[in-house]
Amino acid sequence: MIKNDPNPQYIANPERYQNMSYPRCGNSGLRLPSLSLGLWQNFGAVDSLSNAQAMLHRAFDLGINHFDLANNYGPPFGSAESTFGQIMAKSLKPYRDELLISSKAGYDMWAGPYGIGGSRKYLVSSCDQSLKRTGLDYFDVFYSHCYDPETPIEETMQALDYIVRSGRALYVGISNYSPIHTKQAIRILKELGTPLLIHQNRYSMFEREMEQGLTDVFKDEGLGSIVFSPLAQGFLTNKYLKGIPEGSRASRSEQIYLNADQISKDKIAKVVKLNKLAEQRGQTLAQMAVAWVLNNEAVTSAIIGASKVSQIEDCVAALNCADFTEQELHSIDTILEG
Repeated sequence: MIKNDPNPQYIANPERYQNMSYPRCGNSGLRLPSLSLGLWQNFGAVDSLSNAQAMLHRAFDLGINHFDLANNYGPPFGSAESTFGQIMAKSLKPYRDELLISSKAGYDMWAGPYGIGGSRKYLVSSCDQSLKRTGLDYFDVFYSHCYDPETPIEETMQALDYIVRSGRALYVGISNYSPIHTKQAIRILKELGTPLLIHQNRYSMFEREMEQGLTDVFKDEGLGSIVFSPLAQGFLTNKYLKGIPEGSRASRSEQIYLNADQISKDKIAKVVKLNKLAEQRGQTLAQMAVAWVLNNEAVTSAIIGASKVSQIEDCVAALNCADFTEQELHSIDTILEG
């Protein structure tokens, strides 16, 4: 039981679907919300369970019905899934058929040779563990979290096919795969009869590698695309306009992708200019950054992260001003290239 639970009997907002858009995911029959909520950060055992519950409830009330997990989200590993499982059982279970819940396996999870990679042994075992932690009967989407060069891609895709055929998941996806390996995955899964639904990759104004080949694959193959870190781990917000604030992601020693060494004066100068452009558009910088990734026609949905409810509300408000003029897009590119 969650102590001091402010909302013990959760009833979802009856108007939750009115203001969120739901683009079709590639050539499939599935529709994703334009914004999805990722549980990579702030949902671990070290974090507040009541805050996690409040964020999940508010996200769903705003039309975000896709929650993205992975076996190693925490800390410690697995605890984000356990947190989600507690909240699911307590308040979200009546809405299971409205929810799209995904998880992944690929990165280091447990000791020994079978706790990492793309083998059938690891993927199936990890999927079973993730289902147990979340208390779910199935995942809507299960991903190979990363390409494993030491395992034949045929084995990895056969494992994903088996996960669907055994009822553990409805759809399969891949994450962090190169264009060539994405094409291989598409071909193999098509032959197996379990089409690849979606690719998940990093994308933001500061990280545009996806545009070097992957977006063409998505368009040519009719593949859905969901991007993570649209705010560059919080760097594309007003947090860092005057340096590194205490308690921010960059100030935390355990951070892998954003740390103090990456917050250069040059990047801060660009963020300041981007922030001014966002203000001219009547948006926060975070809102403009979210709208910018969604402006790419190859992107189906963007995964947002949050540490508090207000951040979710801020990102959803980006959908109120999601279009850009050609001049605005040119100004953004000029700032980033400067």
